[in-house]
Amino acid sequence: MFLVAVLTAMFLVGIALMLAKLLAPHSRNKLKGQTYECGIPTRGTSWMQFRVGYYLFAILFLVFDMETVLLFPWAVILRELGAEGLACVGFFMVILTFGLVYTWKKGALKWK
Repeated sequence: MFLVAVLTAMFLVGIALMLAKLLAPHSRNKLKGQTYECGIPTRGTSWMQFRVGYYLFAILFLVFDMETVLLFPWAVILRELGAEGLACVGFFMVILTFGLVYTWKKGALKWK
């Protein structure tokens, strides 16, 4: 059964890739392959290092974005969950609050 599912998935992905290749618009313009830099041609190498604070900020954004994604289904079925569901989500919110306080104290939210 597993082999059938894997072969079916591979077949469907292959069909989707072929259809995309056949139906997608094509451009033979060389400018289409260049990196977009606000219309200004790039000079030198575009390889540069970023401060680790940018990555930390992005990861924190994703964590708290996932919080809202996980809280929405809970809010939809709140009445069916009862007190136990409320307690579970309360515990979830307490853990997220501790994470926010920790990152705030460490200074990860300061944009320098």
